[in-house]
Amino acid sequence: MPRSFEPEIVGFLCNWCSYAGADLAGVSRISYPANLKVIRVMCSGRVDPVMVLEAFLNQADGVLVLGCHLGECHYISGNYQAERKIKMTRKLLQKIGINPNRLHLDWISAAEGERFAKLAEWFTSQVRKLGPLGSSEELKENELKERLVAARQTVENEKVRWMVGKERELMEMGNVYGERVSQNLLDFLMDKNLFDEFVKNRIYLLLEKRALSVKDIARKLGLSPREVLRRIAKMEDRGLIAMTDVEGWSPRYKALKLSE
Repeated sequence: MPRSFEPEIVGFLCNWCSYAGADLAGVSRISYPANLKVIRVMCSGRVDPVMVLEAFLNQADGVLVLGCHLGECHYISGNYQAERKIKMTRKLLQKIGINPNRLHLDWISAAEGERFAKLAEWFTSQVRKLGPLGSSEELKENELKERLVAARQTVENEKVRWMVGKERELMEMGNVYGERVSQNLLDFLMDKNLFDEFVKNRIYLLLEKRALSVKDIARKLGLSPREVLRRIAKMEDRGLIAMTDVEGWSPRYKALKLSE
């Protein structure tokens, strides 16, 4: 990593508290790193995981999400939604081989200009130590982009989004039978869904480029042929891929173009 490296950091700040805190820091002439590029959103709950992954795809080295303190959200529960979304996104980053410390969620009130500046300084320093996105993860540019694209498609999945949105309700009020779901079970199901959806998207992206056999896919993704074959069968049933030809004794598959 070159000594002159300065990270590009995107900050999503809620309008009512953290953005006002950043504004107070400016008015009070409290300096903070220029690395932080601020995007104002009405609520931290508005920050979608897709927005975070888009920031990384557009060469951000770190993403900072700031909202009102818990219990003080202008929209009552928006920051609790943000907490669940960022927790899930950090899990996904870890699963795809990107350091989750490149994404941080925190709370800043409108009166905490000095705290905002210190937090911006701390996060910039942390990301600076990690280096450019992909460097500490030892991922080449093409591999990094492929993983981020697959991750973005993963957080667009309806089942993943439903689980994030319903987590608090399932824990506090229970399912349709009135049974409360434990945090451990929800975490297990979320981990499984994230991994399955991410692998499916990676397979599809590989097969968009060219036809591959199950063994080829398994080698590229570091999975067992059995794991890949199981997913290939499901994707073929759903009309996402189709067998194109046979090379030697191995069928090869290609992605089908999805309808607009």
